[in-house]
Amino acid sequence: MSPDATGEAGGGGDLFAANLKGSLLAVASSAFIGVSFIVKKKGLLRAGAAGSRAGVGGYGYLLEPLWWVGMVTMLVGEIANFIAYMFAPAVLVTPLGALSIIVSAVLAHFTLNEKLQRVGVLGCVLCIVGSTVIILHAPQERTPSSVDEIWHLAIQPDFLCYATAAVAVSLFLMIYCAPRYGQMNIMVYVGICSVIGSLTVMSIKAVGIAIKLTIEGINQAGYFQTWLFAVISITCIAVQLVYLNKALDTFNTAVVSPIYYAMFTTLTILASAIMFKDWSGQSASKIASEICGFLTVLAGTLVLHSTREPDQTLSADLYAPLPPKIYWHIQGNGDIGKQKEDDSLPCDIITVMRQDYFV
Repeated sequence: MSPDATGEAGGGGDLFAANLKGSLLAVASSAFIGVSFIVKKKGLLRAGAAGSRAGVGGYGYLLEPLWWVGMVTMLVGEIANFIAYMFAPAVLVTPLGALSIIVSAVLAHFTLNEKLQRVGVLGCVLCIVGSTVIILHAPQERTPSSVDEIWHLAIQPDFLCYATAAVAVSLFLMIYCAPRYGQMNIMVYVGICSVIGSLTVMSIKAVGIAIKLTIEGINQAGYFQTWLFAVISITCIAVQLVYLNKALDTFNTAVVSPIYYAMFTTLTILASAIMFKDWSGQSASKIASEICGFLTVLAGTLVLHSTREPDQTLSADLYAPLPPKIYWHIQGNGDIGKQKEDDSLPCDIITVMRQDYFV
């Protein structure tokens, strides 16, 4: 065997090992993130019962210990995900996030009474099958040799166009759509998280590669691009957290998770394909297999979404307690009665008669 062939075989083995590490870390990350969705949701419900809900702009959840437990759990998952991006391409790591949907759906069934229908099991199976196909046909990504090289990838005209469009769409959703339609349309909050999330992954991957190279002895701390990517990552993560909390507090967890996953994964794969050229050099059959795997996962998330019960939680403002003293008129069978300042009338019980008017 020639030296070139030996080197190629050894390189392929190293790339396979790296992809395997990335896959295992992504699976562990999905488990932690799936649990965090449920814990954070319970924390948001507790905080909403004691004060202003996050969905209407309240930040009382910051004082809720259970919410912080969920945040720590999510942080552990995100760290595992962060490390996964050091070893494997985004096209492989990101779709494995579907496993977090399975975890959150099952836990929500038992802990939040958000019932998972029998057909939902099919959705879970589809997610697992699709993820397996993606792992088996994942591209072999070449690791950039420096942050400067990543920077040149980031300032390509095609990726700059994508990044500009992503920022413009996010600002439009945040400034115009969120105040008007955020409480009624789930796509507003989830859309912000997904679009910003695709940029988050690209910047996190850049920071991860910089850390990996530094550990290997090639110091990247001297490049200003390393710190710029870090600032972008922190900013994007903060925006995602704010709007993800709003989405979780306003809508059913089982609805938020699959829609967020589908949009976030699609946009991340698109951003990664533009910036890192993940599919460059791959055969058409491998690319088709990856796309089929992703569509299978997407179908699984849609099945999970369609088989879940809608969220019955309505705004607490609709059930605000009545004042202890009220004026009321009742008209029935031609007789009109009037009562003022009745201290004996419970403020949380209203008997509806033929016609009632409250003043």
